[in-house]
Amino acid sequence: MSQATPEPLNIGLFGGGTVGGGVYEICEESNKDFLAGIGADVKISKICVRDTSKARDFSIGAHTTVVSDYKAILEDDSINCVVELMGGVTNAKDVVFEAIKRGKHVVTANKALLAQYLPEIQELLKQHPEVHFAYEAAVCGGIPIINVLQNDFFGDKISKICGIMNGTTNFMLSKMESEGADYDDVLKEAQALGYAEADPTADVEGLDVQAKIALLAKLAFGATVPVDTVPCQGISQLSSADFEFARMMRSTIKLLGTAMLNADGSKLSVFVSPVVVPLTSPIAGARGAGNIVVVNSRNVDTTSYSGPGAGRFPTANSVVSDIVRIARGMATPPFPYDKDWTFETDFTGEFYTRITCKDALGIIKRVGELAEENGVSIHAILQNPIEDRDNVDFVVTTEPCRLSQVESFCSSIAKERWAKNKPLCMSLL
Repeated sequence: MSQATPEPLNIGLFGGGTVGGGVYEICEESNKDFLAGIGADVKISKICVRDTSKARDFSIGAHTTVVSDYKAILEDDSINCVVELMGGVTNAKDVVFEAIKRGKHVVTANKALLAQYLPEIQELLKQHPEVHFAYEAAVCGGIPIINVLQNDFFGDKISKICGIMNGTTNFMLSKMESEGADYDDVLKEAQALGYAEADPTADVEGLDVQAKIALLAKLAFGATVPVDTVPCQGISQLSSADFEFARMMRSTIKLLGTAMLNADGSKLSVFVSPVVVPLTSPIAGARGAGNIVVVNSRNVDTTSYSGPGAGRFPTANSVVSDIVRIARGMATPPFPYDKDWTFETDFTGEFYTRITCKDALGIIKRVGELAEENGVSIHAILQNPIEDRDNVDFVVTTEPCRLSQVESFCSSIAKERWAKNKPLCMSLL
């Protein structure tokens, strides 16, 4: 990629919704004088939307044309920067790829597009080194984690990056923790408040985080991780009982995306799952729809980056920051380095297993036998007083073992006549 130099940006904006409107307001209204004062010559001359007759919740200046034809922006040689806020991986892919081919800089917030087509995007950028490509808003909304990973760890070595990267699930888990509510109830509330979609699968099953952690793994470790190979466990199997047991452990539960090296640094694990988090961890303090990313590295030890993970102006602010960096000649390579890794899905850790059973004699003894048979050493057993002998919950936490061992342990338990279902398994932070 060529050395960045300041240049006036004439922008074609794809998407006039919540975030697109925020970007327009920042660039063209509230911050226009400030941007000019720091040497960012920025103008949005066209906005492409599906319906040009639809009323917008932001004022559009006379110098900006609203269009519905992609070609009106892509084939306009006066436009040298495309901002893609459409979402999805079909039309957005066509827009982003065509913009790069035509030598236009690209700013996008589309984590799904990046995660799915990262190798193709990198190859296209190599063919067009004059193009600057930026995507700060693709992960964690208003938190500048992308720029941090692109610029601030060159002399360091990251060993682990993990965090809360989805506001919907964190809102739900926070409600389950504070109110003792069950999953189905908090999901309905999240949908009523607009946090969760009518089909909440992408959020609650971790698919949104799956794409985000794949991107962060690329930046932190140089790894190109096919997003559909990232092991992914959502929150739909959690219950209020899990938060009761977490409180016994002076912990809470968060849905985390994690990318980490193994003990000797030779293999990389990337996964999404609920995790039992000690209350002393900065991750435990992220409440509501907030996001947080924690980075562990050789020189700096532990750093954390927290803030709003979504919303009109937090996300728009990240988009505008990318625009300004390009306009001021401060753009950095989007993917600083590449490295081939051996991926390790069978990672070593300590685990939490919640067992639901019918009360009977000898259950704890049998659980101990099954743990031994599967190479799992038990650290502790937690149980509340029994109120319903047909539905008894208790928790087994383990000493360090492999994921495959604890999964085999859970499968063995599921075969017992007293077991109600396969135990829920989570890792301990």
